[in-house]
Amino acid sequence: MKRLNFVRYLEKYNCLLLREGSNHSIFINPKNNQVSSIPRHSEIDDFLCKKICRDLGIPKI
Repeated sequence: MKRLNFVRYLEKYNCLLLREGSNHSIFINPKNNQVSSIPRHSEIDDFLCKKICRDLGIPKI
């Protein structure tokens, strides 16, 4: 999945960008205060997308 599409999906579920790192972006779900990192690759593996969604407590893609 393209990173830009995945970030839009996270924002759809009200996840916010907490901070930017050199290799990862850190997102937080303010409803449950769960945090997950998203790599800065143009393509993100589908398995990793599902794991990030599970970490943030939002529905899987």
